[in-house]
Amino acid sequence: MQCNIKSLIGYVLGAKDGEIGKVTEFYFDDNDGTVRYLIVKTGSWLFGRNVLVSPQAVQSIDYEKKEFIVNLTKEQVKDSPDIDTDKPVSRQQEIDLYGHYAWQRYGGNGFYAGSVWSVLPAEIELNTATTINEDGTEKEMDYDLHLRSTSTLHGYHIEAIDGEFGYISDFVVDCETWKILYLVVDTHHLFGGKKVMITVDHIKEINWEHSKVVLNIPIDIVKRSPLFDEAEYHNPKSETPSVITY
Repeated sequence: MQCNIKSLIGYVLGAKDGEIGKVTEFYFDDNDGTVRYLIVKTGSWLFGRNVLVSPQAVQSIDYEKKEFIVNLTKEQVKDSPDIDTDKPVSRQQEIDLYGHYAWQRYGGNGFYAGSVWSVLPAEIELNTATTINEDGTEKEMDYDLHLRSTSTLHGYHIEAIDGEFGYISDFVVDCETWKILYLVVDTHHLFGGKKVMITVDHIKEINWEHSKVVLNIPIDIVKRSPLFDEAEYHNPKSETPSVITY
């Protein structure tokens, strides 16, 4: 089953014992294009704190009620490691988070096997940030720059082999494996600004510095890409939507 990221923003996260909060964003791993976390803004019961929830916790999605059903309790969320989602997530914080919930740890380049986005450019090294120990001394925390917010790529320009033609406006994901499958591209001047779906297999490079995605296909092929029907993904049926075949 496939759905678009924008349609999932605002969904309620329903725990075993009540509502946790609402989804505001998604983090994905740019090594393999897999969503790693839902960012959830809790209600007043937890002072509006932002928490990270792994897709591993999602048992089902109710598209009619706009709700993620998770196998968590509010007490578990309340006692989870406090992570500032406005700052990079450190590896130690991820270890603490997965240990708290007893989620399956990941290894290698991501949580899941395979590498849909293996065409991405050269590896990005781990970066460091400074935090303060209890005794007032500084220590460095390593964090993984491969962890990206889907909102970061919104508005990125798209460049085909023979020129630029539009920008990213959304993503289509497999809501069972949580893999990003397609970029939804607003074609801007190309066929009147209609939106098309481009499989991530056609990503040649993502230039983070210049906010641009480079494809390995010409504009002529893009023109033959299926149009994005937003209604089809807002309330997806069990049948898989048409697959891009070019």
